[in-house]
Amino acid sequence: MTGDVRRNAFLLAACLVSNSGAFQLAAALSSVTLVAVTGVKGVLGLGPAIFLTAGAIAVGPAGRMMDRVGRMPVIRAAFAGGAVGCGTVAGGCSTSSAVLVCIGLALVGASASIVQLSRAAAAEMFPPERRARGMSFVLFGAVSGAVWGPLVFGPLFAHRSTLAHALAAPWLIGIPFMLAGLAIASFVRPDPKDISRRYPSALHDDTAPAAPLGEILRRPGAAAAIVAVVASFAVMASVMNLSGYVAFGRGHHQGDVFTMISVHILGMYGLVLIVGDVIDRFGRRRALVGGLAVMTASNAALVWLGGVGGMSLALLGLGLGWCFSYVAATTELVALTAPSERGRLVGFTDLCASLTAAALALLGGLVYTAAGVAALALSAAALAALPGLWLAGRPAVAPLPATE
Repeated sequence: MTGDVRRNAFLLAACLVSNSGAFQLAAALSSVTLVAVTGVKGVLGLGPAIFLTAGAIAVGPAGRMMDRVGRMPVIRAAFAGGAVGCGTVAGGCSTSSAVLVCIGLALVGASASIVQLSRAAAAEMFPPERRARGMSFVLFGAVSGAVWGPLVFGPLFAHRSTLAHALAAPWLIGIPFMLAGLAIASFVRPDPKDISRRYPSALHDDTAPAAPLGEILRRPGAAAAIVAVVASFAVMASVMNLSGYVAFGRGHHQGDVFTMISVHILGMYGLVLIVGDVIDRFGRRRALVGGLAVMTASNAALVWLGGVGGMSLALLGLGLGWCFSYVAATTELVALTAPSERGRLVGFTDLCASLTAAALALLGGLVYTAAGVAALALSAAALAALPGLWLAGRPAVAPLPATE
């Protein structure tokens, strides 16, 4: 690993430290904020849906822009937009304006999703045979989100009112997280896209025009990787956003919810360094299928594990399964594309994943309201199991060769 790659990897990890703080804040407050401002309990699922949908809409254009101007200018702009979004939500809380809250949630959601594209930027800085390890190292920065919950946000919200005006101050806390990310991102040089040109693929000439998205999607292995990304992220994100509702329905308190979310984030990122090595050693396809299998079992376990410890354990497994499947799938997407194509493919995949997650969050809320925890958990388990079975029956694609 060269000096600039090592430095950039540390800085990108630090960017995700900042992003994970704002992300956990949004995960905890997006639902209650909109309900507090509107006074309508029936819109509980609308806040997360706005957050996820805005992210889905933003990542496609962001990915294409990254292919033209580089990765970091777009990521820096996303952090700036996230800071504006947090301030806008706070303003909506202070003035009881649902319009401002919705605009702010959309800005924060778009920011969070665009910053997550840095995982592909991290992977492409490393040689092809070490990309899962490289991306895992950067994603490890997001494990700090498991610390923000019990150490910062839990005590902060322990005795705070959920009235609209009282929620303005917590949203303002997201601004320094976003500004810190912007400052850190400004030191990432050279751009990861420029570093990736040191590893030209034998099957992709980076001096040639980028292939159309349709052609990229038809490459062997692309469909399987996209299915794995969409299934793992959509199921994980929807269950994570609904777990708070389930916990409250089982009689748990707000502090318990922060504990569960923190344990879930620990599962997502806490072992990511080991996960990267396992993927590089045993292969991406096994990781895709194995990760979805772990997610299936964890979702089903929510039927029987109703205590704080039990739900935390199930959410830990859900995060770990997502980690295996998502890291492996993203690494495969990077391997299937030239540097000038990666942004658009990863952006398109994240668009599909975020839209699916938003739809599942809304649908899951209806299922939970109508049929309870068991129906919700088993439905989520099935949604993870079916693509896993499909992937298990497809042949693995050999990694693309690279020239030095």
